[in-house]
Amino acid sequence: MELLRLATAGSVDDGKSTLIGRLLYDSKSIFEDQMESIEATSAQRGEEYVNLALLTDGLRAEREQGITIDVAHRYFSTPRRKFIIGDTPGHIQYTRNMVTGASTADLTIVLVDARHGVIEQSRRHAFIASLLRIPHIVVAINKMDLVGWDQQVFEGIRQRFSDFATKLDISDLTFIPISALHGDNVVDRSVNSPWYQGSTLLHHLEEVHISSDRNLVDVRFPVQYVIRPQSTQYHDYRGYAGTVAGGILKPGDEVMVLPSGFTSRIASIDTADGPVAEAFAPMSVTIRIEDDIDVSRGDMLCRPNNKPQVGQDIEAMVCWMSDATKLRPRSKLALKHTTKWCRALVQSLNYRLDINTLHREEGATELGLNEIGWVKLRTTQPLFFDEYRRNRRTGSFILVDEVTNVTVGACMIIGGH
Repeated sequence: MELLRLATAGSVDDGKSTLIGRLLYDSKSIFEDQMESIEATSAQRGEEYVNLALLTDGLRAEREQGITIDVAHRYFSTPRRKFIIGDTPGHIQYTRNMVTGASTADLTIVLVDARHGVIEQSRRHAFIASLLRIPHIVVAINKMDLVGWDQQVFEGIRQRFSDFATKLDISDLTFIPISALHGDNVVDRSVNSPWYQGSTLLHHLEEVHISSDRNLVDVRFPVQYVIRPQSTQYHDYRGYAGTVAGGILKPGDEVMVLPSGFTSRIASIDTADGPVAEAFAPMSVTIRIEDDIDVSRGDMLCRPNNKPQVGQDIEAMVCWMSDATKLRPRSKLALKHTTKWCRALVQSLNYRLDINTLHREEGATELGLNEIGWVKLRTTQPLFFDEYRRNRRTGSFILVDEVTNVTVGACMIIGGH
């Protein structure tokens, strides 16, 4: 079964956690003891209904404040597809959590409160989804029951959001009117919106086409681990384990090892379930090659005539995630790109981006918590990379504070040499 990774986004109290709870409940993905627990908690809080948001708001602080702070992941499936849902926070100060929660998503659901329309946080989350190159965006206009299922309200929000989206790089945008609290148009079609002829949310999630979103042209295989079993049965086995980051690999294919430039052919591709005839993203496999070439962690397999960019000067968009330090020119940080670690020097900060207006502040001298900017970096070792728009896996990296070992930046490569 195909797996769809999705993330929710939206302002505080737009109903993200309630929507996920409704999806889990109406798709029969909640265990009896879970249901009994949230029923008891809802009763203790004096609520007149079963608060399905409690299914994802697991932290005590979240339940006390009625907000989402950390990223909660939930898993469910239907006969057509498996799903991993990331419930990301709506508060401005937790933008970094939204970036990390949505970074691997195939689709994001941006919730908009029908009473308030498109607000600053709606635009912020749409921009971040566009920045992260999430291929599919669903705008779920929630709490339609509180505006009497007024079609004009829905159409007005759709028009305003669409106007803003024209400034962004969004390829697939869908609008669905819902009531997460009552389940209208979430799993089952609602009788309250006869004017809406589109799919329910779950039907759209089951049917959206994601196979073509992955890069199946450019072969990229970052080596994570060299497998050399000590057993006498496999004394001559030497395999290179990792996750396919792009393209399709088959036994017999010619590959080049970077950075050495030596070439060989694939002898076999192994998985935990045995050999396979081909491997593609995001499969985790072990590759054996025909020739005895020195290959180690951090190296990359690719096609001889289709190599990634190789360089030490990188230009990237950075979302700064630290409240303890700021990103400034001349800062020195550790950098992790695919399976490779090195050190990096921040050469310059080209501009800081105002997420709300998309204005470029070219005189900025630093990036603080949750701020986004364009930087130039110089690495101590060459990286094997693609632009983020071409491959999200080889086009991204993280920055780490070497003193505290805390991840301080999430980065998307724009170019380099």
